[in-house]
Amino acid sequence: MRTEAISRVRLVFTLFDANGNGRLEADDFDLMSSRVEEAAQASDASARQAMRVAFRRYWSTLATELDTDGDGRVSYDEFVRCVLSPERFDATVAEFAEALAALGDPDGDGLVDRPTFVALMLAIGFDRPNIDALFDAFGPTDTDHIPAVTWREGIKDYYAPEKADIPGDRLVGGTAV
Repeated sequence: MRTEAISRVRLVFTLFDANGNGRLEADDFDLMSSRVEEAAQASDASARQAMRVAFRRYWSTLATELDTDGDGRVSYDEFVRCVLSPERFDATVAEFAEALAALGDPDGDGLVDRPTFVALMLAIGFDRPNIDALFDAFGPTDTDHIPAVTWREGIKDYYAPEKADIPGDRLVGGTAV
């Protein structure tokens, strides 16, 4: 497992731990889903619903795979073991990536513009300089758009334990330069 992957997942855990108690809980995912949905006002109801379902599945996968004592909480150590295990988490990441990229493409033209990308990523909690660095790493067009498929695949790469030097590494603090 690459140290870059661990750094990426550590950041995601911190962002999803909405109440900062050091554990993930269903409420954290409900809050995150609400924030992202609020930022996606231009998207249609079915795209917003797909995102809510993807967030629920994300939590459900974690709870099913990891919450063996049934307390409704997942620690950071448990989280890392699940999300960096492709056989346990790839389908969940794929659904999440598809839903988030679809929110970024509300007109269905296959492109995501920078303002929409930034709004969604800020809603998740990423830092603005790192968001811009990621968008730029995706190679935007002259009209400042990226293909939705590029973002979708970038999300999947973000969770890949063997990947390094990927665009998603720019989301981790100190790499936005």
